[in-house]
Amino acid sequence: MPGRMSLPPNMEIEMNRDQVQGRLRQATGMMKEHWGVFSRDPFVADAGRRDQLFGRIQERRGNSHEQASRQLRDFMRRNRNWYLLNR
Repeated sequence: MPGRMSLPPNMEIEMNRDQVQGRLRQATGMMKEHWGVFSRDPFVADAGRRDQLFGRIQERRGNSHEQASRQLRDFMRRNRNWYLLNR
């Protein structure tokens, strides 16, 4: 196709559907967090941070929704104050 730049075969980026969903979940989580801060609702802000973490797990590992939710649930059980880790 003229005008379209293609990457060499060794530089192509492969993403599966779960990784794309992970990126979308991160974006919606960020919007939800900002809305919670704007509306001064800490529960919505925390839910947004949780969605961002869930999206990062799903994107980086390419896991399905069920696997990522199980990993997040296990992480939350082990680290009750996980939101303080990034500050």
